[in-house]
Amino acid sequence: MPKVPSRGLGLRGDPHGGTPGCGVPFPVQGRSWLELDGAQQRAYVMRLLDGLEVVNRDKRLRVARAILYLAQGVFGDCDNEGDVLHWSRHNCFLLYQLGTFTAFLELLNMEMDNSQACSSALRKPAISLADSTELRVLLSVMYLMVENIRVEQETDPPEWKTCRETFRMELSFPVHTEEPFALLLFTMVTKFCSGHAPHFPMRKVLLLLWKVLLFTLGGFQALQDLKVRKREDLGLPPLPEDSIQVMRSMRAASPPSCSIELVEQQQQQQKRGGHRSRRPLVKQDSLDMYNERDPFKNDEAGVDEEENEDVDSGLEAELDLMERDAVIPAVPAQRLPLDRVSFPKGLPWAPKVRQKDIEHFLESSRNKFIGFTLGQDTETLIGLPRPIHESVKTLKQHKYVSISDIQIKNEEELEKCPMSLGEEEVQETPCEVLYRAMLYNLPQYMIALLKILLAAAPTSKAKTDSINILADVLPEEMPITVLQSMKLGIDVNRHKEIIVKSISALLLLLLKHFKLNHIYQFEYVSQHLVFANCIPLILKFFNQNIMSYITAKNSISVLDYPHCTVYDLPELTAESLEAGDNNQFCWRNLFSCINLLRILNKLTKWKHSRTMMLVVFKSAPILKRALKVKQAMMQLYVLKLLKIQTKYLGRQWRKSNMKTMSAIYQKVRHRMNDDWAYGNDIDARPWDFQAEECTLRANIEAFNSRRYDKPQDSEFAPVDNCLQSVLGQRLELPKDFHYSYELWLEREVFSQPIRWEELLHYQ
Repeated sequence: MPKVPSRGLGLRGDPHGGTPGCGVPFPVQGRSWLELDGAQQRAYVMRLLDGLEVVNRDKRLRVARAILYLAQGVFGDCDNEGDVLHWSRHNCFLLYQLGTFTAFLELLNMEMDNSQACSSALRKPAISLADSTELRVLLSVMYLMVENIRVEQETDPPEWKTCRETFRMELSFPVHTEEPFALLLFTMVTKFCSGHAPHFPMRKVLLLLWKVLLFTLGGFQALQDLKVRKREDLGLPPLPEDSIQVMRSMRAASPPSCSIELVEQQQQQQKRGGHRSRRPLVKQDSLDMYNERDPFKNDEAGVDEEENEDVDSGLEAELDLMERDAVIPAVPAQRLPLDRVSFPKGLPWAPKVRQKDIEHFLESSRNKFIGFTLGQDTETLIGLPRPIHESVKTLKQHKYVSISDIQIKNEEELEKCPMSLGEEEVQETPCEVLYRAMLYNLPQYMIALLKILLAAAPTSKAKTDSINILADVLPEEMPITVLQSMKLGIDVNRHKEIIVKSISALLLLLLKHFKLNHIYQFEYVSQHLVFANCIPLILKFFNQNIMSYITAKNSISVLDYPHCTVYDLPELTAESLEAGDNNQFCWRNLFSCINLLRILNKLTKWKHSRTMMLVVFKSAPILKRALKVKQAMMQLYVLKLLKIQTKYLGRQWRKSNMKTMSAIYQKVRHRMNDDWAYGNDIDARPWDFQAEECTLRANIEAFNSRRYDKPQDSEFAPVDNCLQSVLGQRLELPKDFHYSYELWLEREVFSQPIRWEELLHYQ
């Protein structure tokens, strides 16, 4: 199939050389976009933008498609993928400099308010791609502009860097409208879920929303830098380590086997007749760290697993490719020399201690040795033995004060002394502006996102009352051949995977940025996610064959952009569709799984009521199955979620899952004095979980009303007692009062008797 020619630009593909839909002749005919100089390109874009002003809807759509072709990199004039990406980036900066984004924002508002399109979609029994053509073109151009301008490159000229900062400010703060751009996209999500606009292309909306948040708020590296600066401003010690760098250096590892498990393995091998060479009783941990087939299986399942080890080299053998540089090859019946053995250098994370942990330790020590306590006093150590002094010293050396602790303390002081401390100075950051804009409709936004996530989850079943998320993937005419059906099936699965990816990413971004901005903003979002059943939803998502989900191949590589635009399209067959691409994993699905685990971890961390939800929903076996994926980051967050539950799961569970316990010890950060592996922790005792959530909710409401409810109580308003200043104030009276002034004067002044005795008496 030949390359696609230039379409609708007045260049090669248009012999008339005119701007589409406008009737304005273009002065340079028969030349490609690549041959034009900067002034000619700018002149042509300006003519296209003039074409967006016409009343005719079809002509506007044609001009918008021409602008989309520019944003996609004028692929009809390019010979390779690199040129397409280069010109896409170049054209997006050019389009932004000439005001294209603002023009498309106005068109997007028009399409959102298009009642005719909404009513037409509501009347249709089945909504298809044809119902959202205009919206998809607009959102595609805006997405390409945001993504191309967002990404920084070393070769960017200075004017592009200026454009990037200007664009970020324009998206972060309401300039042309009264709300940030992200709020408009959130509104589209809620309108779609409420059923008022079922034709909205949700995949494109969610992708654009995710990229806008990533651009305006910043990614994880920007978040880490902001956290370091904020700790410096608050006078807190620096972070013990860079979590991003530690995560990059971690490797997916099997936990070391304990001696009892090794003895049982040897006994099982002897019973089977020793079809493989016997292993020594005790091995170096670093040698067997990566060689076990499935290290997190229960011991009861170990026999069946080992019987199939020689013949089953399926998915897990492929998974090892993910960390191929970290794998130590197995050397049976042979010991490596000691100089070649890499012993672990230590635990990856520095231990942390909370102020609460020190108080609990001193409380129990004083009760034991003295017989009374001193409340929250952590300095007085009189009467305690010397080892307790050393323990307290060690705990204080590793004490970690978080930004959240400072924010909670400041909030308590503001609540106690609102008059003496005065009004709080709130920095106007993009995160603060977004939270203020989202505040009053935030529950609806969270519910809408979770509804779409539920509909896109692979474990969800089709229900009559569920929302239809396939409006922007189903064609107007359903497939009639097997090949078309297979292609549509791949498209539908890919469509759902992208939706899960975008929702999980934007939720995680919101949680992390709100937590850094203010802890109660984070808690407000978290509580509404929990109330909307986010925890069981994520567990339901993982209650599937997670290995199959991560290794799924729901993509057709020859149809991927920009490959499909510059190369001949081969003939698609059922065999080529089944084969998929050459990637061993679907990084999109792995990314989604890690994001969902991190969200679950953030919702449940230090929340005993929510941790009990994990226990009640029997999440331990679901999470243990996810440990089969040998990817370090995913394993870490699974182990974190298992760690917070172990104290509630009972002694028998801990005894039968020693390998998992060892992995937790090896990979997860340690909290000194944290009896996570036992049930005698203070926080593991019976707890009034409802009271915990109610207290948190009261604190959140107090924070929101204090900071964001502008009308203050009259008793706190300043009072002016000076007669001269009161009489000197100019009051703006309404127009209708001027018309009836004489009537008011007669009724309220002249007809009312003045009691001079009482007036003089009160003075």
